[in-house]
Amino acid sequence: MTNLVGNPIKFIGLKNFVNLIKSDSFITSFTITLIFVLFSTVLTLFISYIMAIAASQKMTGIAIFRTMFSSTMGVSVTVASILWLFMFNPQIGLFSKILTVLNLPQINWLSDPTWSLIAIIGTTVWMNLGFAFLVLLGAIQAIPQDLYQVADLDGASWWLRLRKITLPATRPTIFFVTVVTLINAFQTFGQVDILTSGGPDYHTNLLVYAIYQDAFVNHNIGRASAQSVILTLIIMLFTLIQFYVKNKREGRNAK
Repeated sequence: MTNLVGNPIKFIGLKNFVNLIKSDSFITSFTITLIFVLFSTVLTLFISYIMAIAASQKMTGIAIFRTMFSSTMGVSVTVASILWLFMFNPQIGLFSKILTVLNLPQINWLSDPTWSLIAIIGTTVWMNLGFAFLVLLGAIQAIPQDLYQVADLDGASWWLRLRKITLPATRPTIFFVTVVTLINAFQTFGQVDILTSGGPDYHTNLLVYAIYQDAFVNHNIGRASAQSVILTLIIMLFTLIQFYVKNKREGRNAK
């Protein structure tokens, strides 16, 4: 137990962790965080891989599209969040205008419990696309073209070349991007703070933002520290998995 400035005043063992497990707000925050991490990671990986495949084609002006696809890397979290805040605005936002043109009912993107989480996921995916796209594009372009030439001579279809050549050759990179995206998703803070402030009704109160609220708003340092330890262990687990798989693959290649 600590005082308001974080100095320890009483040793209570694992009581903070026990209280967390019994806390409905923590269970909700942890569950929402897992849902957010799952969907944002899968969508980021899938969309960036499709973009990387498209950008690897030899077409006139493809360099312009590569620049556009990777441009999100140059936008800070704060700027991107403010941009999306205007786009989600129910009066002047782009999405509301589109719904009006299509004669569809308006959606309260940032005040509806379900749509607010979807909005945070969409914003995060957009922010992460640039990095994932560049890494995957580099992996695809590193594949020897001889493999594709042989496949063309054998009459292999585009889908068969994707399954038998592109996917196996880029599998290590896909795994790397997946782990990095997972870790970044667990650390999401800026877009939540600017777009929803953890609301409505804690439906976007991701774990990092819950730690911030407990530590600097509610001044519950013990609870925030316990959540920080849990988050650190989760990130450490994914990092160890990445190193394990990497070392195992290198050992297999060495043989």
